[in-house]
Amino acid sequence: MKFDSLREQIAGTPLAPLAPFLEMSFLDQIRHGDFPRWRRRLAELPAIRAKHYSVSDEIQIGAAAEIEPEIADTLRNQLFEFVPWRKGPFNIFGIEIDAEWRCEKKWQRILPHLADLQGRSVLDVGCGNGYYAYRMHDQGARLTIGLDQHMPYVAQFWASKHFVPDLPLYVLPLAFQSLPQDLEAFDTAFSLGVLYHVKSPIEHLLQLRSSLRAEGELVLETLVVPGDDGYCLTPTDTYARMARLWFIPTTSTLTRWLARCGFADIRVVSESKTGEEEQRRTAWMPYDSLASALDSQNPDKTIEGLPAPTRAVILARRI
Repeated sequence: MKFDSLREQIAGTPLAPLAPFLEMSFLDQIRHGDFPRWRRRLAELPAIRAKHYSVSDEIQIGAAAEIEPEIADTLRNQLFEFVPWRKGPFNIFGIEIDAEWRCEKKWQRILPHLADLQGRSVLDVGCGNGYYAYRMHDQGARLTIGLDQHMPYVAQFWASKHFVPDLPLYVLPLAFQSLPQDLEAFDTAFSLGVLYHVKSPIEHLLQLRSSLRAEGELVLETLVVPGDDGYCLTPTDTYARMARLWFIPTTSTLTRWLARCGFADIRVVSESKTGEEEQRRTAWMPYDSLASALDSQNPDKTIEGLPAPTRAVILARRI
């Protein structure tokens, strides 16, 4: 997890305030998620660079023919130590990592409406293992910085990037709230599947705005529920077996929040119910998934009797 190249890229730019978070003195203080253990696992990965790299529905890093079979067996076991893989799919030297989420389906809902990322600096909040960062780079992003405070997911990203170290993609083990206020530096900011996890969605939207330069683009994807303008579901305990979900608005409520937080050109470009073809249990994520979160007699309801997960993609421009 070396950030020398990122430090060089942001020096003298509006992103320079991020430099203190790239120092080893800061990283060494991280204790959440057993950071030392993940760093040891990363250090044990074979010191090889992928000759092949491509992006389609899956992120393909290296080809099976590039490594010996015994190295492939060892690498598969090493990558499996990073379970659960929630975002994907990845293919690393022929090792297919079938993640819980088929993330290409979400990306296909976003991409037709996305502004050109060519040459842009991109922020990916709550990025997980960086699947979407690879997709953003494939669309021409000059620099992509992801943030996620869940250390196992950060370690997954660094495990994949270990084999393609020169790509201008980075994931920092950092909470979004820790970023300097009023950064006003990124051309595009993504918040995918994050809003319902934060205690104050308004503060989240305001910070997304402050991270963007003037006229910068926001790409927001989140859970929504049916209902009238102004309505917002507040689960009393869990929602679809997920704890610590705070607010799930209607799309009209969400667009109003965005307008009041200083965004314009607000567009709901997609609204779709999540199905098991997109989110399911796999060998690489062997725990409960969507199927166990829905009412077995009525898939339009969660096991709590609430509306089944529906996700909206909303694009907006900072004013």
